[in-house]
Amino acid sequence: MSRDRALLERALDRGEQDGGNVEFKERLSRDVHLEGGRRESLAAQLRHRLLSGDGEATYAVGVTDDGGLAGIDPDTFSETMDVLSLLAEEADAHIDDVQTWGINGGSDANDSDGDRSSTASDRGLVGLATIQEGSVLETDDEHVVVGTAGHVDHGKSTLVGSLVTGNADDGNGATRSFLDVQPHEVERGLSADLSYAVYGFDDDGPVRVRNPNRKADRAAVVEEAERLVSFVDTVGHEPWLRTTIRGLVGQKLDYGLLVVAADDGPTRTTREHLGVLLATDLPTIVAITKTDAVDDERVEEVEREVERLLRDVDKSPLRVSRHGVDAAVDEISERVVPIVETSAITMDGLETLDELFDRLPKTSQDTGEFRMYVDRSYSVTGVGAVASGTVMAGEVEAGDELLLGPMPDGRFQEVEVRSIEMHYHRVDTARAGRIVGIALKGVKESAIERGMALLPREADPTPVREFDAEVMVLNHPTRIGDGYEPVVHLETIGEAAAFHPEDGRLLPGDTGETTVRFKFRPYLVEEGQKFVFREGRSKGVGTVTDVHPVH
Repeated sequence: MSRDRALLERALDRGEQDGGNVEFKERLSRDVHLEGGRRESLAAQLRHRLLSGDGEATYAVGVTDDGGLAGIDPDTFSETMDVLSLLAEEADAHIDDVQTWGINGGSDANDSDGDRSSTASDRGLVGLATIQEGSVLETDDEHVVVGTAGHVDHGKSTLVGSLVTGNADDGNGATRSFLDVQPHEVERGLSADLSYAVYGFDDDGPVRVRNPNRKADRAAVVEEAERLVSFVDTVGHEPWLRTTIRGLVGQKLDYGLLVVAADDGPTRTTREHLGVLLATDLPTIVAITKTDAVDDERVEEVEREVERLLRDVDKSPLRVSRHGVDAAVDEISERVVPIVETSAITMDGLETLDELFDRLPKTSQDTGEFRMYVDRSYSVTGVGAVASGTVMAGEVEAGDELLLGPMPDGRFQEVEVRSIEMHYHRVDTARAGRIVGIALKGVKESAIERGMALLPREADPTPVREFDAEVMVLNHPTRIGDGYEPVVHLETIGEAAAFHPEDGRLLPGDTGETTVRFKFRPYLVEEGQKFVFREGRSKGVGTVTDVHPVH
C-alpha cells in the first residue's frame, strides 16, 4: 500500500466522529445537493467540520455512510468536486488538495510517485479532498516571466536552479535537478509548471524554494511572495531549436536571459537564440556563466566577444559590473542589453541578478479580453481535461464559460472552467502573464491540440487559414520563392505553411510582403502578431499585416 493510500485508510478508521473533521460522501450532484435548502445545510455541515479540525476538513468521496468503498465513475467524481468546491466557497473555504485511488482492481490509481494508472477509470474512484479555511489565493501580485536561452552545457538550468533556491552548485550541475524536466508532471489535482522554476521577493528580499523536490514548497512561493519571477527554460541542443522557439515565442515573456559560458564563448546556437530573442523585440540580459572555471583574462575576452556580437545586430551592450544595477534597470530595452558575470558555484553575480529581477518592471501589456493559446494538454483522474499555457490577455476565473478552438474543421467549442492552478497552487483568478493549467468541462483531452486558443464565450472568433505578413529573411542558402514551406511559429502554433512572396522571391537580408497559408488546418491569427519561421538552417521573422478568415 502506498503512503498516500494509508492516508485514506486512516481517514476511514477515524470515521465521521461527532466532533471530528472527516466527512463521508458517496457522491454530490448539482441537481440534488445544490437545490432548495440542501446547499445551506451542507455548507453548514462543512463549516462544522472545519471548526472541528482547526480550519481543515477531510472529505472522503466515493465512500458509503459506514465507510465502505463504493467507488464512482470519473464524470461523477468530477461533478462531486465541482459541487464540493461551491460548498467550500459558501463556507469561506477552498479545496486545497485532492487525491484519488481506483478500487475493485486492487491497485492504486495513484502510485507513490503521483502517476495515474491508465485503468483507473475502469474501476471506479474514491478520493480524499482536503479543505482549508479561507478563500483561494488571488494572484494580484506583479509577475515577471523570463525566458532562458543559450547553448547546451552553458549552464542555463544550473544558473536558474541556484537563483530559485539560493544554493550553490557542486560543479556537476546538481542545482539543475531543481527544475522540472517534465513541466506537466501531475502530482495532485491539476498542475501546470510550464515555467519550470519560480521564486519571488517580498520586503525582506528573495523568497526562495525551500525544498525544490516538493511541489508544495513551490506553491508556497506563490502564496508568500509579493512579486513573482517565473523562468521558461528552453533547450540548448540545436536539433530542438523548434522547442526553443516555441518557449520564447509562445509565452508572454517580459525578458530574455541568454547565457554564454566563459569557458566556451558564443557559439552558433548562441547567435540563433539571440536572433530569436531580439527578433521578437524582447528586452534581454546576457549572463556570462562559469566564470569560476577560467581566469579573469578569459572572462574579459568572452565579454568582448559578446559585446561584438550584440553590436553586429545593432544592440548596445551595458556591462553591469561597470555601470551598476541602476543603469541596467533604467536602460534595458529592445536596444540596450545588460551583461552580468556569474558563477553558480561561487554564487558571484547572483545577487546582481536578484536585484535586477526584483526591480525590473513588467514589460508585457495586458490588453483586451481573455485569451490563452494552449501549449500542452493532459488528463487528470477525477478532474478531466486540462489545457495549460500562458494567459496572453485579460483574466479568467473558475466557472467562466469559454470557447476553445478552432477545431480542425474551423468551429469553436463551448467549454467551462472547472478550476485553475498556477505553480501547483490553486487560484480563483489568472491574469495576463500567468502560466496556468485550466481544467475544462465540456471537452475531452484528446480533442485539445497545441495552438488552439481559449476565449470568452461572447467572443466572435474567426478561424484563419491564410494571412498576409511583412517578413525579414535572416538566413537562407539561396532565395525564398513561391511555394516555400517552412514551419511558422506564432504564439504556441507550430505548423507548416506555404509562402507566396509578393515580388516572387526573397533573398537573405530582404524584407518583403508575402501571403502565408497553413498547410493542414486553421488557427486563431490576428493582425499585429509576430512570428518566427524556419526550415533547416533557414530562418526569418515576420509580423501579421492582414488575415483572410475562413468562410
